[in-house]
Amino acid sequence: MIDLLTYVSIGIGLIFWFWGTSFLLGTRSVLFKLHNLSVSDTLGSIAIIFGLLLQRPRELPLLILAILSLALWNTMLGYVLANCSSRQIVANLAIARRNVDG
Repeated sequence: MIDLLTYVSIGIGLIFWFWGTSFLLGTRSVLFKLHNLSVSDTLGSIAIIFGLLLQRPRELPLLILAILSLALWNTMLGYVLANCSSRQIVANLAIARRNVDG
């Protein structure tokens, strides 16, 4: 039963990884792509680590630390990347307006 739950958790994690990556091919904004990628990667990684936790219960503190680190740092990194990309878009719009105005 534990093996089945492990395989299901790892499978769900891989599905989240590929689902988030699939949005990179779309035509939406960079901010939308980064948000989807960071959320799906975080959830997928947490699901995979949970699957590993079922196989290695003796490593509970280390794997819980990994889950907390993923949840914290992936959220922060996604926010920083999205903030930087939105600033770059605003700068490009300002340059385009200057070129149009002459």
